[in-house]
Amino acid sequence: MSLEQECIDKGMRMTDQRRTIARVLETSEDHPDTEELYRRASQIDPKISISTVYRTVALFEEAGIIERVEFRDGRARYETLPERHHDHLIDMKTGDVIEFRNEQIEALQEVIARELGFKLVDHRLELYGVPLSADEKAAAKSKK
Repeated sequence: MSLEQECIDKGMRMTDQRRTIARVLETSEDHPDTEELYRRASQIDPKISISTVYRTVALFEEAGIIERVEFRDGRARYETLPERHHDHLIDMKTGDVIEFRNEQIEALQEVIARELGFKLVDHRLELYGVPLSADEKAAAKSKK
């Protein structure tokens, strides 16, 4: 279902500007912050103001249509709610965010929660790293 349709289903009035912001969010392959959303949306509709983007993002977040994520850089970034859970690896040099899913990590988290007497209902995993050098990559391959 499209982000726009989710908004409509939740009873939101969809203005042209909200539609534009929803489409920008939905087509983003990264995790844009509000300023980046504004930059992209204003390229499509120059009449969109930064305050409209801030209000719309807050409205979408409050409705549970998008999720705010923060990756230690002090910026709130946004992503549409994934159909399937995923975790994030953040490149500390470039700020790029790589989404991934690892079944071993998922299973281990369940085991840890159970061992501590809990049923895991949610989690968020963020890994922070820097790319390996060529020598480090070669050494890692030789260990396999």
